[in-house]
Amino acid sequence: MKKVILIIGAVLILFIILLYISLNSTPDEYKTSAIVGPDNIEEINFKDYDSLTIAASTLYQANDLKKMMQGEHYRKAWSTPIQVKIAFLDTLLGGLTVVKEGGGNQTKSLKLEDSIGNKYTLRSINKNPDPLVPEFAKTLGLENIIVDGISAQHPYAATVVAVLADAVHIHHTQPKIYFIPKQDALQEFNENYGNKLFLFEHETESDANWTSEDNVSKIIETDDLQELKLELGESLKIDERALVRARLFDLVIGDWDRHAKQWGWIIKEQDGRQIAIPLPADRDNAFFSISGLIPNIIASKNVTPEMRPFQADIDYMPGLIHDFDIYFLKSTPKHVFMEEAKALQQLLTDKVIKKAMRQWPSQIYELDGKDIEKKLKSRRDQLLKYAEEFKRVLNDKEYPTKILKGSENVEFNGHYLKCFECY
Repeated sequence: MKKVILIIGAVLILFIILLYISLNSTPDEYKTSAIVGPDNIEEINFKDYDSLTIAASTLYQANDLKKMMQGEHYRKAWSTPIQVKIAFLDTLLGGLTVVKEGGGNQTKSLKLEDSIGNKYTLRSINKNPDPLVPEFAKTLGLENIIVDGISAQHPYAATVVAVLADAVHIHHTQPKIYFIPKQDALQEFNENYGNKLFLFEHETESDANWTSEDNVSKIIETDDLQELKLELGESLKIDERALVRARLFDLVIGDWDRHAKQWGWIIKEQDGRQIAIPLPADRDNAFFSISGLIPNIIASKNVTPEMRPFQADIDYMPGLIHDFDIYFLKSTPKHVFMEEAKALQQLLTDKVIKKAMRQWPSQIYELDGKDIEKKLKSRRDQLLKYAEEFKRVLNDKEYPTKILKGSENVEFNGHYLKCFECY
């Protein structure tokens, strides 16, 4: 009996010791999350944490009058804190080096490279619309309306779109959200890029193959396709079916901003020729939500036809068709559009859509997830109609003839055009 009591006592003592150790130690993989705001962001040693809780931006908070005039948009999503991982460039993916600064009109970005030549980009979740503010708006004191319009973009749309794209076999840049603290690895960009939220993703140009395709020679951007076409001639073909599927998918997610610079191309050898497979990038305008008196006027089909709001129905198809589409897809047969629309409908099940939306933090899903789900399902259900209308409008449009660089004729689908950069 004494022996049994001693054994039980020893087990209890061991249990208490282990419990004490577990409660008083914080292994690296279980570091707590810091709560960050403007008041303390410069004081925190981010190396002590694996993650933090932070809002994308509080810039778009508004009173009821402003919401009525300028729209509700995704203001709550922008100002709601979420938990995100912290990343240091010297350890991320074995170590990344800053190559150069990039970015378009709104998005600041840094180009990065790993030790084997894979290229990545850090794209700021917060936007800088100042370059887009026209002079007349500055003269009239309307800059705030233009700046405020960024709230119509969902700060976390790209991560949902990536999950949906996987389900329908469309390539993407594999975006992830990170907080990038100030750090030596940012070099001279430390002040402008440190302590901010970013989308970290693959670049749409690379000599290394990071995609799921095999026999890939390189990944290039659209303007580089011109030189490759001149070099390879008829041995280079566009994967038209993949591009049709990608463009119909854009209709489902409401991504209206799909000009040529937002596409990369995976160059793959197949059956003795080179195939260019589309690689969509930059999902800032997926789920674009417009409301309010002023934005509705600006986004009218008679004012800005290309700026189509994400609603349950597509209200104006001509605004969603670009020179890019005319150039690459005008000669594509109608049956390809219809077949790809059917395939998308079968792949985008209710379960797939719900799973994609649920990868958002719960507080963001509760704000916007259910509404976006309903709209995605509605657009999916009408996709055959949209595909037919897309092709009809495409047939009615003339080939673009702008010339911005070079004098070499480049041919795709039996039609000559001077350049890609005209879009």
